[in-house]
Amino acid sequence: MGIEGFLGDFYLWVKALHVISVIFWMAGLFLMPRYLAHHMDYPAGGSEDARWIEREAKLAKIILGPAMHAAWTFGILLVLNIGFDAGIWLYVKLAAVVALTIFQVFVARWRKQAAAGIRHHDGRFFRMVNEIPAIGIIIAVIMVIVRPF
Repeated sequence: MGIEGFLGDFYLWVKALHVISVIFWMAGLFLMPRYLAHHMDYPAGGSEDARWIEREAKLAKIILGPAMHAAWTFGILLVLNIGFDAGIWLYVKLAAVVALTIFQVFVARWRKQAAAGIRHHDGRFFRMVNEIPAIGIIIAVIMVIVRPF
């Protein structure tokens, strides 16, 4: 199988849809901790708390969840298309994607805790963890574009 593999003429479409999905997923991963940081500025149970809970739920339901699932789906198709023997770069990229997925699980837990009035972290914490997705996406992009190993 060449670069197009079993996807044939659909390869570039799948690749484009993967990139689009990743862009939306990263936007959500950058935005949710910021939402949580602002949310922590308001006491639990108030009207502003309710607004932040609604905003966070919409972001999770409309962008974060669907974008992550789409990115994984199209990404798996691309991996199957090139095969698992593409090189170490592929495994490093996959590790970065798994780390981003685990980060999303933590963000979802924090969001649900905030919605329940449980505040284990303050706004400063969420502003700091907001940088984590940047590390993951930098690693993933370098692995795919540069393929250093």
